[in-house]
Amino acid sequence: MTSLVTVDEVFAARKALSGFARVTPMEPSRGMDSVPGPVYFKCENLQRAGSYKVRGAYVRISRLSKAERARGVVAASAGNHAQGVAVAAAELGAAATVFMPSGAPLPKVAATRGYGARVELVGSTVEDCLAAAREHSEATGAVFIHPFDHPDVIAGQGTVACEIFEQCPEVKTIVAGVGGGGLISGIGVAAKALRPEVKVIGVQAEQAAAMPPSLRAGRPVRLSSYATIADGIKVGRPGEVTFPHVRDLVDDVVTVSEEDITQAVLVLLERNKLLVEPAGVVGAAALLSGVLAAEPPTVVVLSGGNIDPLLLLRLIEHGLAASGRFLRFTVRCSDVPGVLASMLGLIAERGGNVIDVMHQRYDRGHYVGEVTVALSVETRGDDHAAHLLSALKDAGYAVTMQGSGAH
Repeated sequence: MTSLVTVDEVFAARKALSGFARVTPMEPSRGMDSVPGPVYFKCENLQRAGSYKVRGAYVRISRLSKAERARGVVAASAGNHAQGVAVAAAELGAAATVFMPSGAPLPKVAATRGYGARVELVGSTVEDCLAAAREHSEATGAVFIHPFDHPDVIAGQGTVACEIFEQCPEVKTIVAGVGGGGLISGIGVAAKALRPEVKVIGVQAEQAAAMPPSLRAGRPVRLSSYATIADGIKVGRPGEVTFPHVRDLVDDVVTVSEEDITQAVLVLLERNKLLVEPAGVVGAAALLSGVLAAEPPTVVVLSGGNIDPLLLLRLIEHGLAASGRFLRFTVRCSDVPGVLASMLGLIAERGGNVIDVMHQRYDRGHYVGEVTVALSVETRGDDHAAHLLSALKDAGYAVTMQGSGAH
């Protein structure tokens, strides 16, 4: 049986992190009017290296002997743990090698290298990288720093809860994302020791949710397949060490859809001015989507802010389309002078802002003299979008929606 981490170990971890980890701010939420409040955000996206992962990594490496540090450390990660290990190892004078999936976001790879670690790209999942890291450890003697499944790592992540209780002593519910379970385990240790009445809720992406079936089975269960935009919590199996912590200390684990995650990224960026990666927003997504009805005051841990700018662009566009503020559609019409100008004039009269226009003249389905016009149009929301599309159809245009945001 795996013994649980104690709150004294969390206190010791906090002492070790003094002067290294940042005490991240607590911010009131905006744009969550449908959620019973107050709701606050614990901004670990503003932590050193962009996520809470640096806490556990530093505690783990700081407790190695001089001889162990001299052999170097090795880790496996999709990005945040990689950066945390790189920063912590550099601070503590240990060489670091990190195995990352071949599809890891390029900014995370570049940042990990920039912090001084040697990066090796292998496989397509964190599990592939874990296997490669263990092999490297056995071959070289480098100490393996697990991303979540170690008591020192759990203790380090538990320091997030200590700060929450100091910054928001009236908190009734703490919500955080779950991948392998290190963060939620640490929060559970501190919360149930210091404030046992506080509810601790974990959130997973529903397409990579290994914890609920594991809890039902009473043991860690591996998913046969999993995929999510929330790469930071894309883990196919809970840890042997973290699982009993979640089972005994966490009140519930819920799941959110990819659409929920996308909308949450947009709300936090637009309304709260907080750049948070998909894995970091799942707690907010659970509240915004209504999957979770938490007793307020609620604190949501925004666990990381390391997002690929290209992914951010896609999420913003998708989120705007889903909320009716960005339309993509085609119109089939006669290819004669004045038709396009008339259609664009109608859109302008109804307050739509045309972003781009593309003609598709050569299509097997066209009659001679026909053209398909593809348009991207900015609108003011669902009602305005519906009004604009209705006006086009009433004017006789054959409108076909493209992608999300179809009405």
